[in-house]
Amino acid sequence: MLNALAYLVGLLSLVIVIPAQLPLLGAANWVALPIIVIGVVLGALSSRDGGRNFCLIVLLIAVVRLMLGGGIL
Repeated sequence: MLNALAYLVGLLSLVIVIPAQLPLLGAANWVALPIIVIGVVLGALSSRDGGRNFCLIVLLIAVVRLMLGGGIL
């Protein structure tokens, strides 16, 4: 059950992260980061690790975009 919730949270955050890849929308990644962390925690509490890994990939995409845009030093 927690794995499915982690997938749902990951999909929700992916919907936020994908448009944030466009110029001038990169600040939306800051909104997505806490949501992604909740998904990672839910995935870590699950007995399976697919949801956690999906959220970690979305987290990687968001953090790389923030680093390229200068949002994380």
